[in-house]
Amino acid sequence: MSNGSANERSPLISRESEDGGEPRKLIEFSENDPGDPRNFSKRRKYANIAVIALMAVLSPLASAMFNPGIPIITKDLKTTESAVMASTTGFLVFLGIGPLVLAPLSETFGRRKLYLICFSVFVVAMRLLANETDFWTDGGGTLSDMFVPSERAGVYGYYLMGPLLGPAIGPLFGGLINEFLSWRWIFGALTIVCSVNTLAGFFLLQETYAPAILAARKAEYERNSPNTYCYYPGEDTRPTRTKMFYSMQRPLKILFLQPIVLTMAMYQAILFGTMYALYTNYPRIFGSEPYNFSSLQTGLLYLAPGGGSFLTVVLIVPRIDTIFNALTRKHNGIPKPEYRLPLANVGSVLVPLSLLWFGWCIQKQVHWAAAVASMPFFSIGQQIVFSSVQNYYIDAFEKYAASAIAAGAVFRAVVGGVVPVISPSLFAGLGYGWGFTLLAGLGVLLSPGPPLFYYYGPMLRERFIVNL
Repeated sequence: MSNGSANERSPLISRESEDGGEPRKLIEFSENDPGDPRNFSKRRKYANIAVIALMAVLSPLASAMFNPGIPIITKDLKTTESAVMASTTGFLVFLGIGPLVLAPLSETFGRRKLYLICFSVFVVAMRLLANETDFWTDGGGTLSDMFVPSERAGVYGYYLMGPLLGPAIGPLFGGLINEFLSWRWIFGALTIVCSVNTLAGFFLLQETYAPAILAARKAEYERNSPNTYCYYPGEDTRPTRTKMFYSMQRPLKILFLQPIVLTMAMYQAILFGTMYALYTNYPRIFGSEPYNFSSLQTGLLYLAPGGGSFLTVVLIVPRIDTIFNALTRKHNGIPKPEYRLPLANVGSVLVPLSLLWFGWCIQKQVHWAAAVASMPFFSIGQQIVFSSVQNYYIDAFEKYAASAIAAGAVFRAVVGGVVPVISPSLFAGLGYGWGFTLLAGLGVLLSPGPPLFYYYGPMLRERFIVNL
């Protein structure tokens, strides 16, 4: 990077040629170049991951921490529960809209600048507006930068645990704060933690986007050698305005021109919306008859799905890499993105079964423990599906992984934002048993996606090539 030594830069100058009498030097990474993000030490890689993963936890955490206190907030602000829950809708909508802009920007100007700007905006928002921005999609791009396919899934599972674990553990912390302080302290606590993490980002985050690193080194070499013109592989020499115009189209092109991404994005959206429908209705379900739980007791119930997510990341998600590597060896060492999908079939079974289990236990007013016992299985199934699909996106659109994940975030935003608002009316009209049966049925409709794309994905990717 800019403060690197001469030894770090010299391997990048691999060849030179003449063009119109002017010397030309090709800037690229050598095999063992320490400046290549994939050659970073484990300490550097995991320091990057730790910073962005913590912020990935804090973003959805902020949206979920006030869930146990919804009745208290409603009374304090003299408003309706629907109005309070609409703030979750606002969060989820911008969770999808933000990446459509931020992901292409990171693929134009580099990851680090975007992270630090977004982290700082997030801190100010927590202090002033209590709104959120999103770091989820660009995290996938960062992992693609630093890790080869054979080692991505296990690492990405820990990162992805943030967006999925945040909504589960947020209500626990929110319940504690509501019980002993005030719901306004939720955003005060978030401001403090986010400020510390942002400060850590300024010191620990490294640029990982290879074109941005090579562009910086090219500029530095040309400053030191004014009569030499440098270039690097895949360099985009178009004006910045033109690059921005085309990069902003990239996520939507991936979404609507690639049927695999479109289908899997719809599937993830249903799961995401169902998750928020569950978590936002916990206070209403367990705070009323026959359970009558306090805000703190309700918050403790979120440990069940949170524990399921943690166990999945530790025990199951690394097996995505195991299966990927085994299938690659079986097929003459030729890797395919589709080798990420087999485990998703397990998740697609666990999710609807756990929803039926939970919904009918609540409908029949059985003991709370019987209903909550289903939640680890829901989070296990959801985590497996999300991890498999997100790793598929990263492998299939490696250079533009952030844009591919952003494409999937659009439907998550729309469905995930709408479902929590309409779910109270849904459950009031159908009851919890048939309401969760409906949500389970929607998931079942799209659950054949992973096995079908495992077999037909290569053909569809060849037929529907997205020109980026």
